[in-house]
Amino acid sequence: MGLENWTAVTEIILVGIPTTQELGVFLFLVFLSAYVVTVLGNLIIIMLIRLDYRLHSPMYFFLSHFSFSEILTTTCVVPRMLVNFLSERKSVSFHECFTQLYFYFLFGSTEFIFFAIMSYDRYVAICHPLRYPAILTRPLCARLVTLAWFGSFLLILPSTLLKARLPYCGPNIIDHFFCDSAPFLHLACTDVTYIELLDFIVSLVLLIGSLAMTIVSYFYVIFTILKIPSDEGRRKAFSTCASHFTVVSMGYGISIFVYVRPNQKRSLHLNKILFVLSSVVTPLLNPFIFSLRNETMKIVLSEALGRVQTFTKDLRLIPVMNSNPFKSRVTPVVHVTPIEKYHQQLT
Repeated sequence: MGLENWTAVTEIILVGIPTTQELGVFLFLVFLSAYVVTVLGNLIIIMLIRLDYRLHSPMYFFLSHFSFSEILTTTCVVPRMLVNFLSERKSVSFHECFTQLYFYFLFGSTEFIFFAIMSYDRYVAICHPLRYPAILTRPLCARLVTLAWFGSFLLILPSTLLKARLPYCGPNIIDHFFCDSAPFLHLACTDVTYIELLDFIVSLVLLIGSLAMTIVSYFYVIFTILKIPSDEGRRKAFSTCASHFTVVSMGYGISIFVYVRPNQKRSLHLNKILFVLSSVVTPLLNPFIFSLRNETMKIVLSEALGRVQTFTKDLRLIPVMNSNPFKSRVTPVVHVTPIEKYHQQLT
């Protein structure tokens, strides 16, 4: 078939999970609840870090940016999923699909760079505690955060530009919840082998590169912790790394299995399950992991909840105002003339 007979794709159907109306409503409520908890949980972490002086350290500064990237990554995909659960025609425009693909991988790439940065932070804190403030200064922390956000942009830019120049003729159906790279590429009317290879190389550099830095950092961290003579000291040192290590394990385990493969078109149904784990379940669990497995965060959160509870009790003790809020509560001043005052004295 000649190129002149091809029709450009303007609308894309996202299959997701074929559901009945009742099942669609149920899944809508489940994923909506998960999305709301994810956003609120990460927002609470960001607010606590901004407001409490005990969390004004490089570790929590990086965590606040990581939580923000989690919110953005989840927001890229979950709202569209929610709409599709209640829609009969699960379609998006081509440009909306391409935009979703770009920002999902942009923010997702940022998270993995933050994994490496946060592991370096733990390495300095455990292995060089006395030099920690001198090494991780505010200017260096700002540069590392800029590297995470701008570096991910540069990393996925070449592949994005190549995808934007491809002719897309369909079919216009993507068997996924969102516009993932592999199924999206197979809407093109040309050979995409080299772009798939480029995506594989970018994923390899990002995931394996950041993972290697994380593993090396934690190797030195664990080696240093094991040399601490007291059990209490080792326990406290491990507790400062436990939350980050748990999140890193989940994030890398799923993403490497999904994206570091030359041909991702196979096992698309398995990719759906893993996508739900990486984009919905993991961001949902992360706020709980960071708040429940980090001692300082746990203390700050409990104190904040205590203040909220006290404030709520104080509101209940406020007396109910009059039904007319504009009615003056000030006793009116009665002006008495000299003659009236004289008559009052006589009586």
